[in-house]
Amino acid sequence: MASSSSPSAPARTYRGVPPDERRAQRRAQLITAGIVVYGERGYRQATVKAVCEAAGLTERYFYESFGNSEELLIACFHAVTHAVMEQIMEAARHAGDSRTARARAMLHAYFAALQREPQSARVFLVEIRGVSRAVDKAFDAALRTIGEEVARMVAPPGAASDPLLQAGIVGGVIHIALRWIGDGYQPAIDAVTDSALRLGIVLARPVRIAQDAGAAPDNQWLK
Repeated sequence: MASSSSPSAPARTYRGVPPDERRAQRRAQLITAGIVVYGERGYRQATVKAVCEAAGLTERYFYESFGNSEELLIACFHAVTHAVMEQIMEAARHAGDSRTARARAMLHAYFAALQREPQSARVFLVEIRGVSRAVDKAFDAALRTIGEEVARMVAPPGAASDPLLQAGIVGGVIHIALRWIGDGYQPAIDAVTDSALRLGIVLARPVRIAQDAGAAPDNQWLK
C-alpha cells in the first residue's frame, strides 16, 4: 500500500499542453465569447448556453472557470478595461511632455477604441451597470483605478490627488461617450475628443475660494 506521503502522479498533458494551461485557454475562450454575446444580445438576454456555444465549449467547462454569469461578466469587463487602458496609456506615452497633448491623445485613443470595438464598448459602458452589488463594486473599483492612472499622466499638481475630482472627470467622459455612441458615433472623433478635453480642463482647474467664509467664492479660475 502506498504511503500517504508519496508524491501524487503528475497531471497528464493533452497534445503537449499541461492541464493548467488548457484551463486558462478555455477561460480566455469564454471571456472572448462573453464579450461578443453580451455585446450583441445584452447581458440580461444572454445565457450560459449561448456563451458556451460561441466559445465552442460545453457548459461543464463554463463552471470550471466561473461560478455564474455575473463572474463572467466581471471578467469580460476587466478584460475590456485592461485592453482599453493599454491603448490609452500607450497613446499618452507617445504624446510628449505636455499634459494637454497627453490628455488629448488619451481621449482620442479611448473614443477610437469604443468605435472600433462596439461589442466591447457595450460591455464596458452599458451591460456592466445595475446587475448586482458585486458587479457594481467591480465597476466602481475599475473607475477608481482608471481615474488614478489618468490623473497620474495628465492632472496638474493638486488635482492628481483628489479622488472626487477624478471620479467627476471619468464619469463625465463616460457620459459623453454614451451620448456619442447613442448618436451613431457622431460627431467625428476629433470633435468628441475636443468636447471631452474641454470638460476635463474645466473640471481640473482649481478655483480661488474667498478667505471670508461668509463671502461668495471667487469664480475666477487660477492659471
